[in-house]
Amino acid sequence: MAGCRGSLCCCCRWCCCCGERETRTPEELTILGETQEEEDEILPRKDYESLDYDRCINDPYLEVLETMDNKKGRRYEAVKWMVVFAIGVCTGLVGLFVDFFVRLFTQLKFGVVQSSVEECSQKGCLALSLLELLGFNLTFVFLASLLVLIEPVAAGSGIPEVKCYLNGVKVPGIVRLRTLLCKVLGVLFSVAGGLFVGKEGPMIHSGSVVGAGLPQFQSISLRKIQFNFPYFRSDRDKRDFVSAGAAAGVAAAFGAPIGGTLFSLEEGSSFWNQGLTWKVLFCSMSATFTLNFFRSGIQFGSWGSFQLPGLLNFGEFKCSDSDKKCHLWTAMDLGFFVVMGVIGGLLGATFNCLNKRLAKYRMRNVHPKPKLVRVLESLLVSLVTTVVVFVASMVLGECRQMSSSSQIGNDSFQLQVTEDVNSSIKTFFCPNDTYNDMATLFFNPQESAILQLFHQDGTFSPVTLALFFILYFLLACWTYGVSVPSGLFVPSLLCGAAFGRLVANVLKSYIGLGHIYSGTFALIGAAAFLGGVVRMTISLTVILIESTNEITYGLPIMVTLMVAKWTGDFFNKGIYDIHVGLRGVPLLEWETEVEMDKLRASDIMEPNLTYVYPHTRIQSLVSILRTTVHHAFPVVTENRGNEKEFMKGNQLISNNIKFKKSSILTRAGEQRKRSQSMKSYPSSELRNMCDEHIASEEPAEKEDLLQQMLERRYTPYPNLYPDQSPSEDWTMEERFRPLTFHGLILRSQLVTLLVRGVCYSESQSSASQPRLSYAEMAEDYPRYPDIHDLDLTLLNPRMIVDVTPYMNPSPFTVSPNTHVSQVFNLFRTMGLRHLPVVNAVGEIVGIVTRHNLTSEFLQARLRQHYQTI
Repeated sequence: MAGCRGSLCCCCRWCCCCGERETRTPEELTILGETQEEEDEILPRKDYESLDYDRCINDPYLEVLETMDNKKGRRYEAVKWMVVFAIGVCTGLVGLFVDFFVRLFTQLKFGVVQSSVEECSQKGCLALSLLELLGFNLTFVFLASLLVLIEPVAAGSGIPEVKCYLNGVKVPGIVRLRTLLCKVLGVLFSVAGGLFVGKEGPMIHSGSVVGAGLPQFQSISLRKIQFNFPYFRSDRDKRDFVSAGAAAGVAAAFGAPIGGTLFSLEEGSSFWNQGLTWKVLFCSMSATFTLNFFRSGIQFGSWGSFQLPGLLNFGEFKCSDSDKKCHLWTAMDLGFFVVMGVIGGLLGATFNCLNKRLAKYRMRNVHPKPKLVRVLESLLVSLVTTVVVFVASMVLGECRQMSSSSQIGNDSFQLQVTEDVNSSIKTFFCPNDTYNDMATLFFNPQESAILQLFHQDGTFSPVTLALFFILYFLLACWTYGVSVPSGLFVPSLLCGAAFGRLVANVLKSYIGLGHIYSGTFALIGAAAFLGGVVRMTISLTVILIESTNEITYGLPIMVTLMVAKWTGDFFNKGIYDIHVGLRGVPLLEWETEVEMDKLRASDIMEPNLTYVYPHTRIQSLVSILRTTVHHAFPVVTENRGNEKEFMKGNQLISNNIKFKKSSILTRAGEQRKRSQSMKSYPSSELRNMCDEHIASEEPAEKEDLLQQMLERRYTPYPNLYPDQSPSEDWTMEERFRPLTFHGLILRSQLVTLLVRGVCYSESQSSASQPRLSYAEMAEDYPRYPDIHDLDLTLLNPRMIVDVTPYMNPSPFTVSPNTHVSQVFNLFRTMGLRHLPVVNAVGEIVGIVTRHNLTSEFLQARLRQHYQTI
């Protein structure tokens, strides 16, 4: 069966690729600059497993429900709230750890190099200063790359992987403790190493790992860490905690608890309810105030003052008291903001296009080679970045006059921001009362450079801002995707802030708009570029508003982000969606396209089924598990006595389908035609449609098959334990015989039954089979044993396993005639893993999984639909 499916996939994929080359129009090309000659897009892979958000209501679970009462339910809910609070606190502490050591390493590096530059500028030994800076940066980046070699999933920001997990896809290794350690330590060294990356994106991934691992009270990486904690042993609970952890990561990074909650909602979670909203918001608040409490105490010495809400602080936007004409923004400025949004969307689309091409190049030429090549690429990026930063700071900067007035706030936080802005000014090769504007931007931590662009009263040269933007744009695009933990928020904000400050300088100097506040335009430029790159709207608006602590910026930020998203979406997807697609992850969108309702469930389902019987021999189960890769199997029974009634000559009439054996590949199309003409009539009624073929063979006294099958639905499961499991050796008649559907059982459940020896002999009744409790069935979660690693020699292959107590007898099902939009909405909103397609008499005719609902698969099926019309 697996081989048949594989050949089908290859055939379909080949057909789709050929069809795309011939039929795609320029409007369908979604990548900026893509041409008809570009290689085929990467299709979603089938080796990704879905999370199972639906509960399995089997006998062990019902036993747990019998023992539940309101008191236990309230205790369970209280434990969940305490765990959510612990996730928030731990995420805040992770952020504190990252921030402390990044500051420590950065101050050490810049302190040594800056003193060396000041000394060598007089002695003429700047090459020595460059070597010192290279020594620091290359060492830090080398350590970051080594950590990624230990755990490759730790590379990048982790947001695409978290988005996939919240969407319901199990990405291997994404929420392991080893991933967290490599991510946290790696981002320390990559940021301190001078790469154009941020630590905010990895914080979201780190929070997700904390959310997934902390409620389990055990670790696969460190096997000694294990406690007997009976709660939250399911994908349903785990994904809720991952949503809370991701929101806590956003809240810790930006000091934006509401924005973090909206991020989890907007960027992936397909199942959401009011109770989860409160828990996620509470977790985000816990992370924000934990980080705020410790950072405020460490930096200001006043514990409990809560003055530093996040890792990235924008400071207070406030006009100078001496400038009475200054306003943060006016209604006339909205027109400029819209134009900036359009330009930001174009720049973001260009950034995404270039980065996608780089990522494809790495997939073809870097990743297949030895892992040392990835380390060398990271070192090359670090080398080029360091040289560009050093040379640009020393050669391309201009000496600008320092501002005589400073923005002085009334609180200690604003005093600290003003002090940071003034202390981060670099005066390389400039006389008194002037500063080197290029060195001020390049020779500082990225957060300090953002504060300079937001709050520095002194002017930056338009030439300097343009050169800085171009260099930073290209280097940041090259850097994102190398084998180091790296975020994209801060580089995008800094690049966009330079763009916005450049627009403000042009409007002030060349158009004469003196009322313009440069900090506002820098903020809008940052929002425009970041929105053009990541294509987030609701959550990013709230994050920026919370980071600025200025509600009046709500309208311009929202308008700018919406325009930037619309402009960028005209050319390609957001950067995270692009990298999800490059990994081949079957991500489900929020909804299907309107024209997809021309398809039915029978058009997209997988008709080739591998199934098990209610009572099956161990040798059959082992054969099925070892020869297939499916994660669930329908539990069915069949009526062999009536089998001949469904197979006449060269035609099969079964499962609401009439087709010829020689045209099995067109089964979906044949079923669509049949379902349109027959609607949802039972398969046994189809006998009347073919009387001209079988009238001579049918006995007159034969009972009506519909009545037989309806009666069969209410009879107990027959004791069927065939010696042969369903296999590819079966003929078409055997493979597509009518199968009455009774439930679904997961691969993990079958393996658990075999490992624990749950079986009985032919001479015994199935009641003698040992029973497993719910805790025993979930004991190995989330790492169930692999059937290929088990030693089953102690089990008698002739023993029989009764799977009916452990299967899910009432999963969600759909009719073959259900429209695709209904199938999609049911699958996505309920967080399903498998969706059986069952006809009117309870016969399973196919199954729908995540891979059958991806946009690429649906487009291919729609093209086949048009071809058959």
